Amino acid sequence: MSDGAVGVLVSGSGTNLQALLADGVPVCAVASNVDGVRALERGRRAGVDAAAFPLDRHASREERDLAMAEWLSEHGVQLVVCAGYMHLLTPSFLGRFPNRVINIHPALLPAFPGMHAIEEALAAGVEVTGVTVHYVDEGIDTGPVIRQEPVPIEAGDTVESLRARIQKVEHRLLPEVVHRLLEDELRSVM
Repeated sequence: MSDGAVGVLVSGSGTNLQALLADGVPVCAVASNVDGVRALERGRRAGVDAAAFPLDRHASREERDLAMAEWLSEHGVQLVVCAGYMHLLTPSFLGRFPNRVINIHPALLPAFPGMHAIEEALAAGVEVTGVTVHYVDEGIDTGPVIRQEPVPIEAGDTVESLRARIQKVEHRLLPEVVHRLLEDELRSVM
């Protein structure tokens, strides 16, 4: 993977995208499944090409994912980072970037997969949750774990307070993992 080889998939405000940009990750493209989200604007302000691929503009999710994969490929993307991307990726998308799609998740997988991990961790009464960076496969947060870091649940935690502490870890951990993956790839081609 060369400099400028990272594409980021987003669906919302883009705080993890901002963390990647602030840490010097060579992001060359930002794609979203939602028009007009703040993350797209964050990318554009950083001088990164950004585009939306809403499902309603395509005949199927498969077609949308193929269009998005093609756009990312045209931008030279080698590593895809799902940073708050809230759609499952289809096999055709994953096939375009084999073993090169990663995701960040607000729990210690395999515990609490899916969209409500923080709420589920609080409801379960566990003492520790955390952050996982993992490879994306066809399942819901089932791909091989790359790195995890625990986040203790404190007495009186709310979804908002726990989310804030988890995001602090995400904003540090995700750029670290991406830099390491890029360095490992560079070492493997030398």
